[in-house]
Amino acid sequence: MSVKVLIPTPLQKLTNNQATVECNGGTIGELLNSLEQSCPGIKARLCDDQGELRRFVNFYVNSEDIRFLEGTNTPLKDGDEVSIIPAIAGG
Repeated sequence: MSVKVLIPTPLQKLTNNQATVECNGGTIGELLNSLEQSCPGIKARLCDDQGELRRFVNFYVNSEDIRFLEGTNTPLKDGDEVSIIPAIAGG
């Protein structure tokens, strides 16, 4: 199952400067493991020491925020598009 992952600019140094990466996984959690295999070090930027997604990183599956779906258990199907969006704070 192939899923297209959109990589934000700050993480593209871990993907050989590619803005999109094709990965496999039936869930977001499996996708993270696949992404780590092809882009070593990226999972540490996306997950904390307990393996949970960091609060300042948002994931969207086909424009749907996974926080309102099933989190890392959100199912994926062939052809889905996953966007990784770093949160932006300011004031």
